[in-house]
Amino acid sequence: MLRNTFILSAIVLSACAQPSTPQAAGPSESAETVEPAAARIFASGTIYTGVEGETVDTVAVDGDGRIVWTGSIDDLDAEVDIEGAEFVWLDNNFMYPGFTDSHAHLLGIGQRELSLDLADTASLEELVTRIEAEAGGLGDEAIIVGRGWIETDWPEGRMPAAADLDAAVDDRLVILMRADGHALVASTAALNAAGIDDTTPDPEGGKIERDSDGKATGILIDNAMTPVWGLVAEPSEEEIRRAYVEGSRVYAERGWTGLHNMSVPPAHAPLMAELDAAGEMPVRIYNALSEDGFPLAAGHEYETDTISNRAVKLYMDGALGSRGALLIEPYSDRPDTNGLSLLEPEGLHNLMMKAEEEDVQLAIHAIGDLANRRILNVYEELDISPDRRWRIEHTQILHPDDIARIPELGLIASMQPSHAIGDLKFAPARLGFDRLDGAYAWQDLLDAGAVIAGGSDAPVEVGSPLIEFYAAVAREDLEGNSGEGWHPEQALSRQDALALFTSSAAYAAFMEDDLGTIEPGKLADFTVFDRDLMTVPEDEILEANAVMTVVNGEIVWSAAE
Repeated sequence: MLRNTFILSAIVLSACAQPSTPQAAGPSESAETVEPAAARIFASGTIYTGVEGETVDTVAVDGDGRIVWTGSIDDLDAEVDIEGAEFVWLDNNFMYPGFTDSHAHLLGIGQRELSLDLADTASLEELVTRIEAEAGGLGDEAIIVGRGWIETDWPEGRMPAAADLDAAVDDRLVILMRADGHALVASTAALNAAGIDDTTPDPEGGKIERDSDGKATGILIDNAMTPVWGLVAEPSEEEIRRAYVEGSRVYAERGWTGLHNMSVPPAHAPLMAELDAAGEMPVRIYNALSEDGFPLAAGHEYETDTISNRAVKLYMDGALGSRGALLIEPYSDRPDTNGLSLLEPEGLHNLMMKAEEEDVQLAIHAIGDLANRRILNVYEELDISPDRRWRIEHTQILHPDDIARIPELGLIASMQPSHAIGDLKFAPARLGFDRLDGAYAWQDLLDAGAVIAGGSDAPVEVGSPLIEFYAAVAREDLEGNSGEGWHPEQALSRQDALALFTSSAAYAAFMEDDLGTIEPGKLADFTVFDRDLMTVPEDEILEANAVMTVVNGEIVWSAAE
């Protein structure tokens, strides 16, 4: 990409806010208007500011990484002091406010890149083949660990079982996490090593799947996974660092300028701060710590210019695919269960009171309609202020009566569009068609006045801003297909979809004064794609490519380099 030679000027905006364009002096004013000074200028493209569909072709950024002016390049010389500024030519590409993934797991994203990734496994047969290949490259004593399988499109029409793994690798320890992170399959050797057999009772908040004869199948759900997962060695500090660096790199390359990082162990906060200081964390990170992270979140410890620590993540239930989502009525395809409760109302009540006292934002995982309703009920009982901006992570299945309660109470719906286009292939079986009226109800929530922060839940999903944007506006799978019960009326306009990943994501992280739109005074976080996401046919959205990612006015990734 063509650029002039960069000459960094030590230019700092005055404490007074700068207007978007210089204002003419009034009759009583004697001083001349001071032009804002730019260190870097992005020009020669279509720039969507995120403000009511507004576009410009030029943005000027100062040496502190803040936007000082937007407008037409024809007016640049008259409005901005450009002496010594670097010009970054967009070459007719399309710039947007920085895309933020409002729900992701950065460590898992990095680990996926560095380990056995089963996300694209097309069948049980292929899963077995890949296990065999992995085993051949490891020592006999090594545990075979993988993640990312999901059985909903497999021709076999079922989850894998211990017997499948045993047939592939005999008595080896094999542990394979499902894509949603709420279920795994283990070989018989792994079950034995963890002390799980046919007589082991289900733990609280977990389930050991059994066949018709009562024998454990190898599928473990939510808290039942703990003994088996405990067999896997904790990653070393160096491995954790590598995963965070790799995850950050991948996200910058895909066009994400930031993410809301879920379920972060408090011990990782200082490591992330160190990596950021070393320039190895190019994206902006808003951490929601695990439940033991209250002290750190309350104190905003280990924060940097681009890393925030003020939220805590809780779990109400499991996932829909593994039938762990907590439902008001039983599953349509398994009437013997209505899912799992990982946090009872009394416990939620106590944690909400703790969070309010310590001024900590809560991000609460809830997928099933009963899990969501319990949050709403306890929140209402405690009369929590909307100013807290507490979030429901996923908000996937709502009873229609509860949709309007979310904005009325001031809760934020943190949702992942790709879940809909994936889950709707099996959700009718899990829920029946009647309950789909409140499933993935994006438009109904917006119509009711809710704020929806858009994310991906990577590594559960791919973690692509283009897939998430497409899913929000098309509400069709990646091949352009939909089916009965998909409720196309819940698809969003392009402008509303853009807001999910920009302005609403900023609001959900208390950053709306600094991020979310391209306006003077805000931080220069930009995402550049080679297609106009706001006008191209829906299927062409998926053909777009990231061109440039900008954080704090700095180009942290460019396709041209």
